[in-house]
Amino acid sequence: MAADSVKCACFWSLLLILCLRVSLAKKYRSSLDDDLLLPYANGHGPAHSHRHVRVCQPIIYGNTTHESSPPRHQTGQPVAESNVFVTNAPSGWVYGRLTVVHDPLQTLSVLEPGGPDGCKNNRRVSVEETAKAAGCLYAQNAGFFNTKSGQCLGNVVSNGRLVQDSGGVQNAQFGIRRDGSLIFGYLSQEDVLDQSNPFVQLVSGVIWLLREGEIYITQSLEAECGKSQETGNLSYFVNVVSARTAVGHDADGNIILFQIDGQTGNRGMNLWDVATFLKEQGVVNAINLDGGGSSTCVINGSLASYPSDHCTSDNRWRCGRDVSTIFCVHQKSCKPENCSGHGECVGGLCRCGRGWQGEACDSLLCQPSQCGSHGVCTPNGCVCDAGWRGENCSYECVRGFYGDGCNHTCSCVNGGSCDPVHGRCACPPGFHGDTCDQVCPLGFFGLSCAQECHCDDLCPCDPQTGTCNATLQGETNYTIHRGQWQRLLSLSHSS
Repeated sequence: MAADSVKCACFWSLLLILCLRVSLAKKYRSSLDDDLLLPYANGHGPAHSHRHVRVCQPIIYGNTTHESSPPRHQTGQPVAESNVFVTNAPSGWVYGRLTVVHDPLQTLSVLEPGGPDGCKNNRRVSVEETAKAAGCLYAQNAGFFNTKSGQCLGNVVSNGRLVQDSGGVQNAQFGIRRDGSLIFGYLSQEDVLDQSNPFVQLVSGVIWLLREGEIYITQSLEAECGKSQETGNLSYFVNVVSARTAVGHDADGNIILFQIDGQTGNRGMNLWDVATFLKEQGVVNAINLDGGGSSTCVINGSLASYPSDHCTSDNRWRCGRDVSTIFCVHQKSCKPENCSGHGECVGGLCRCGRGWQGEACDSLLCQPSQCGSHGVCTPNGCVCDAGWRGENCSYECVRGFYGDGCNHTCSCVNGGSCDPVHGRCACPPGFHGDTCDQVCPLGFFGLSCAQECHCDDLCPCDPQTGTCNATLQGETNYTIHRGQWQRLLSLSHSS
């Protein structure tokens, strides 16, 4: 009996430990999915083709099923400006945030949950976690996902990398092409995969809210309904008040990120209210993104919105939901980010170090052709060969100097000039020696003392010109006269 009691106690202890572990594990999940706002009852997206969308849209748009805003590269403005608003919607007072993103080609990215391969691995991660890892200044949730499997839904392009292709599903899209143009609307699969001006960012929403400044929800319901006779679920999705997230652009080419707090069926905005509000703010084109409990805004890595989902650790509180893709507003980045190792990235522009130039600091300030045939181009500029100087190595060393950098002083005397490369002395006529310090020996004159004198009576010649009536100075003159006197004495004795 005692043994049974011990076994029973051990069993309940193990069960308690297991429950505690499960409870602790749950704390690392952000929240319950208790405020789901789904546009489709089964699956995601309409079954009809892009042709259906093109044929059924208003005739004023012709065959164009999306709008393109031309690129506008702006300078001298902050990365983004974010403001809180309170507005009196038909459902009551609504709180939210409007963020204006300047130069979106360089400052806005679509990120996968938790980083690259997040969609491939069906990860769900809070906006806070993804934003912190990427260093986002501002962030909010973006695309839809399967709440059971975690699968990202629709098209996703992140920083120029095609993450997934929806296969032409006709939901409202937002993207940025390589040239900076902003795209809103419905895209064919060919549009998504176009390589002449590919997408660098792309995400799918549901419902095109504004088209060229006009509310486009009615037409969008026609284009995005699952089946033409079954609009109930999508109609509810449009008309129910809830927390909402949207993206649009204004007439200046700025991206507008919109997020409001709410709870499905109780507070927030329906999509008609959202479209009207955005139109009043001067938004030109806009699409709706994932809302309900997914609607999240993060600033500098901290939650700045009021989520509607309850926390798993304690359902008295509200927590941000684990979602899929997010929008990340960040500082302008340089390409490459390290400026080729030769500069510093400041505001999206490389400030090159000494000796380097170019947008990526990958080109030497001097080019090989600039250094001519007497120098080598290096990060420190032209390095001249010995005996040459100047910015492009086109000048010989000034007289009296030689060698690398022309930093060595010549030691030639008596008017000798040194070779600018090695410093060897070139002596003037009448002198010789390593430093031209020696007069030509008697009987020789000229350059290198190579010519013989031909004066009568063994008279010496001028060491420079070879003339015979030369007047020699000092010891040389005395030695010559002494030699001549001794020769005369020798002749007289012999006679």
